[in-house]
Amino acid sequence: MKFLFLNGPNLNLLGLREPDIYGTRDYAALEDFIRRTCEEEGVECEIFQSNHEGVLVDKIQLAYGQFDGIVINPAAYTHTSVAILDALKAVAIPAVEVHLSDVSSREAFRQVSYAGMACVQTYAGLGFEGYAAAARFLKKYLSQNEKV
Repeated sequence: MKFLFLNGPNLNLLGLREPDIYGTRDYAALEDFIRRTCEEEGVECEIFQSNHEGVLVDKIQLAYGQFDGIVINPAAYTHTSVAILDALKAVAIPAVEVHLSDVSSREAFRQVSYAGMACVQTYAGLGFEGYAAAARFLKKYLSQNEKV
């Protein structure tokens, strides 16, 4: 099983960006956390971050036939990107949405998730642990939905 972990804009600034909301650990710590989690779960992973919407769309499209699942934190594009929604729907790879913060308790404009409309599950407000929950869920989801 192989998962693609996609992270959107400004996540590369973890540790610097609003630490009261996103925590003090940096992006390298998140990558290490994801790799350790996947190793424990026996899952291969690739981790990718971009501040550019089109690059994230390209990465989703390139995932077709290469990955079994996608874990995506679209960050600010969550609330604005129909392009990411359409890419996720087009490739039809099971995807799980992750947010470090609890977006449901934040600003009104953060209440709509376009990407989430194409995802089988969402984890928000769990910090780094949301990525582990997503990986475990996706592994179980894929195992239960394997075509015989």
